[in-house]
Order: sequence, then C-alpha cells, then structure tokens
Amino acid sequence: MIVLVVVVGVALVGVVAYLAHKAEVQRREGLAALAAELGWTFEPARDRGFDEEHAQFGVFRRGHSRAALNTMRGRLAVGPREHGGRMGDFEYKITTSSGKSTRTRTIRTSYIVVRPAFPRLPDLLIRRETVLDKLAGAIGFDDIDFESSEFSRKFHVKSRDKRFAYDVVHPRMMEFLLADPGLGVDIEGGCVLVCGDRGRWTPAEFRVRLEWVRRFLELWPEHVASELEGKGAARA
Repeated sequence: MIVLVVVVGVALVGVVAYLAHKAEVQRREGLAALAAELGWTFEPARDRGFDEEHAQFGVFRRGHSRAALNTMRGRLAVGPREHGGRMGDFEYKITTSSGKSTRTRTIRTSYIVVRPAFPRLPDLLIRRETVLDKLAGAIGFDDIDFESSEFSRKFHVKSRDKRFAYDVVHPRMMEFLLADPGLGVDIEGGCVLVCGDRGRWTPAEFRVRLEWVRRFLELWPEHVASELEGKGAARA
C-alpha cells in the first residue's frame, strides 16, 4: 500500500509538472505571436542586466536573482510620433530566514516600459491612493490635488514639476484614469512604466495594457508634447 501511495504521488507530481510546462510553452508561443503581430521582436531568454538598465524604478530593484524574460521590443505609434517600447515578464527572488530554516520564493510580474522621444521628461507618479498615502496627507505630506474630488480621492499624484502634472492630468485624462483605476503610471528617468502587481499578464492582457499606455500618451496635450519633443530615435 505504501509503495502504491508513493507511486501515485510521484505520478501526480509528474502530471502537474507536465501541465505547468505545457501552459508555459503555450503562453510563450502566444507572446511570440503577439510580438509578430505588432511587428516587434521577441526574446524568451533571461536578461539579467534589465534591473540595472531601469534601476530608477524601485519595482526592478527588489529581492535578488532579478531577470527579465519573454521580452518584446518595438516601436509604439502615438499620433504623429513613435516611441521606443519594451514589455515582457520580470522575476526576482526573496529569501527569508527564521533562524532555523530558510525559505526562498520567486515573485513574477509583467511590465511595459515606453521611452518617449523626449530628451527631458519630468518625473510623474500616478497610482491608486493607499491608506499610507492618506496617513501621510494627514500629517502634511500632501500629493497633488485636482479639481475633481473623486480623482483626488482615488489617486495619488506626485511630481516635482507641478505644471507638468497639471498639464498632463487634465479633465479628459482624469476620466480616462478613473475608467480603470487599477492601472497606474510611473514616469522616471525618461521612461514610462506600467507594471503588474498580481502575477503575470496573458498575451491578451499585454495587448490591452499596451493600448492603454498608447492612449495615455495620446491624451497628452500637443503643446506639452511639442515642448518635450526631441530629435532622433529612442530605444527602451
């Protein structure tokens, strides 16, 4: 009986591993097909230098053994302009110790990074407001408030360049952001980042979020884009 239980257990582990591998292959094939449809390149191999290349974003500096993979690169057309785009998966490991044992777990997420062809792009953070943000506001560390009380209540907006923030977050932009409050944007070091916080995206979710980023950039007023516009191509 014990031998039978062991055999069944090993078989179940094998089946689970096979199904997981099959799902991973199917997902990778779906991402490759999406990249081809967009006219982008696709590289499934791990890029262990990604975290250094985009070190301005805290999400890419967490844990250890960091790597980007399933990377898609290409150009994102926004009105008359084209910007450098990169998207894919990112993973890192977190190791904790209780003194008696050590546990390592792998965190996996997905991201989109766009590098607009603007030489001087001010930093701007737009994300869902958290309890900690409300507590910080109560003791004087306010974010940027807007005329829409609903938007100011739901979103935390931060920038050293308040004029840029007010120009970008105009009424139509507020409506757009409120339509999907689950997404936020972090602009730092000349790049625009949208990153997941609940696991990896499916190929269909990548498509939807890339269109969201395109629409976000499309809603920037023309005078803002013209002031920021630089010459030459950009690479994300």
